[in-house]
Amino acid sequence: MRRALVVATLVAVLVSACAPQVTRLTRAEEQRPPNFPEQYYRQAIERGRPVFHVDPARSLVVIEVRRGGSLARLGHDHVVASHDVRGYVAPDDGRADLYVVLDRLVVDEPELRAEAGFDPQPSAADVAGTRQNMLEKVLEVEQHPFALISVTRVDAADRGPRLNVSITLHGVTRAVRIPAKFETAANGVDVIGQLALDQTDFGIVPFSILGGAIQVLDKLNLRFHIRARRIDF
Repeated sequence: MRRALVVATLVAVLVSACAPQVTRLTRAEEQRPPNFPEQYYRQAIERGRPVFHVDPARSLVVIEVRRGGSLARLGHDHVVASHDVRGYVAPDDGRADLYVVLDRLVVDEPELRAEAGFDPQPSAADVAGTRQNMLEKVLEVEQHPFALISVTRVDAADRGPRLNVSITLHGVTRAVRIPAKFETAANGVDVIGQLALDQTDFGIVPFSILGGAIQVLDKLNLRFHIRARRIDF
């Protein structure tokens, strides 16, 4: 009972702190997963339920990719980022659905490499080659063009909220629990968190060359800052 009250209070704070009439739900012509549940959020708006739209220009997902192998010193660590996260949040339902178009990922932006402590900056040719290998050989974006993230529940905990999340990548779905921090402002809500993922959990074979002497480590460290704004209805 106490846990349910804490979760309900958290949701109420998020809703009351966000001003209405910030943005509108539109049907922008863009790449979208074929079964993305946009209709669920449209119906929620029609019922007068609060719905938030992820602002891709102010949201960021960063993945740190580290090297391994006996000749690791000859390779580079890399930072992969998405500046184009899209989707919706329905706080009263404890639900969110987001997606990333994988062929829009960027690799080794200097500012993000500096934040990660990765040095030196690879050459432009190395960055381009890394991105091509990532998209074509590792993620196989022709067959699996999207990463999907579905939040199914928000649980209260002593150390802060936990998101119950399903992640679909490379055609495989895995459930994870992610600690998160919520920040509210006059025009929206920010959700901040981090987690570690193993590529092999999603049927992905980490990239390697020279018989594994230079390879990408299986474990990836991911951090995110998602900003969502209240939709006018």
